[in-house]
Amino acid sequence: MSKQVRVRFAPSPTGPLHIGGVRTALFNYLFAKKNGGVFYLRIEDTDQNRFVPGAEDYIMEALEWLGIAPDETVGKNEKFGPYRQSERKPLYKQYADQLIKTGWAYYAFDTPEALDAHRKKHEEQGKTFIYNHHNREKLDTSLVLSEEETAARIASGQEYVIRFKTPVDETLHLKDLIRGAVKFETNLLDDKVLFKGDGMPTYHLANIVDDHLMETSHVIRGEEWLPSMPLHVLLYRAFGWEAPEFAHLPLILKPIGNGKLSKRDGDKMGFPVFPLEWKTQEGISSGYREKGYFPEAVVNFLALLGWNDGTEKELYTLEELVESFDLQRVHKAGAKFDPEKNKWFNHQYLIQQKDADLAKAYAPILIEKGFSTAIEMTKLTKIVSLIKERAHFVSEFWEWSDFFFVAPTTYDEKGSKNWKEETPALMQELITVIKPIEDFTATNIETVVKEWMTNNEIGMGKVMQPFRLCLVGALKGPHLFDIMEVIGKEETIKRINNAIATL
Repeated sequence: MSKQVRVRFAPSPTGPLHIGGVRTALFNYLFAKKNGGVFYLRIEDTDQNRFVPGAEDYIMEALEWLGIAPDETVGKNEKFGPYRQSERKPLYKQYADQLIKTGWAYYAFDTPEALDAHRKKHEEQGKTFIYNHHNREKLDTSLVLSEEETAARIASGQEYVIRFKTPVDETLHLKDLIRGAVKFETNLLDDKVLFKGDGMPTYHLANIVDDHLMETSHVIRGEEWLPSMPLHVLLYRAFGWEAPEFAHLPLILKPIGNGKLSKRDGDKMGFPVFPLEWKTQEGISSGYREKGYFPEAVVNFLALLGWNDGTEKELYTLEELVESFDLQRVHKAGAKFDPEKNKWFNHQYLIQQKDADLAKAYAPILIEKGFSTAIEMTKLTKIVSLIKERAHFVSEFWEWSDFFFVAPTTYDEKGSKNWKEETPALMQELITVIKPIEDFTATNIETVVKEWMTNNEIGMGKVMQPFRLCLVGALKGPHLFDIMEVIGKEETIKRINNAIATL
């Protein structure tokens, strides 16, 4: 690539960052790093009516948490600053005026009431009203007014907008890095508003001006922006600027049914669609971080939504994703969001964590359960090592390990079917086998107990399942002898006696 790769993520601070936006940011980040380029964050806050306090900080924090922080943004390496569009406001009017001068744009004075009347009239005739070459010279615009009258109206404070003058009878043959050749008929396009009477540019103008001034080399964005591509390319032509290359990412689809993944899907099916928790007066929307997902797992999962490197490989570090990433391998079709696969990724990252780190993460949960007095970290680390293979999240550790801390008082009905007439006597005999064991380690206990069963020709099923019921209260949990080592000899015997008395 001849010029430096510079790509941007340009969200509007209108609320929490949706997981689809996160995927867009991630693909921009991967592309930049793969090509030795720059990934920058621009805050597109020109629509002040939709601005939500706290949303900008939320976006920054989310990208930091995910490990894909921008190289340049508000307050960081502001080479092409400001990075907030609202602070660039004085810039845009001159570019809108330039388009007026060169004949690529015009003033439109139509009132909302007049436009509404036009729409209704078209509807009555079974047509759709589109503000374009068909009618722009029949409407209240500078295309039909004299320069003097246009200037007089503006001077008098009459409200106006500046619209783009879309060329007529042209077929645009454009290239998308993901979709290949795409074409658009200019006669089917409307004359979009570029500048509003309140002095603020619309998305289309601000976006193009900023991308040019910030030297954006590639625009990698969601599929929903594909219909805007012809206007944006035409704007570059109108200014006499070289357009960046475009790539439109596939949508992230609902797990069930058709359409784009929404917050409602997450609420209904119980999974987050935001990276971090978002609080409003209406309530709290859950986030991946607060739900116990590892950021690396979220990144890995999202990278494979609409992209793969052509292999069967599923687990990637961020460095490996950067190394493998290629826009040519991004799919055109939408990618279905799979919450279960998402959890599977988290499980893979959980079992890779150090047991000691997981024990530290588990300790606060135990404190909440009332075990604050003596959490022995060595013992807790051992417990974590025995159960982590079964869990997707640290928050699930308690359900897989509660019996290490609390002796069972009730016994699983299914497991109790293994408690036969001869079981109490066998359990009493087992106590006499366990009592003399000095080296109470899992390996040694197993050797002694199995030797007893072999010498007395006692079948494994007759002892091991009732024994597990005594210690756990159900037929679940890790290796029985590991449980014994952790809870100790005294507790083991106590639990056997309790089961004999209860069952």
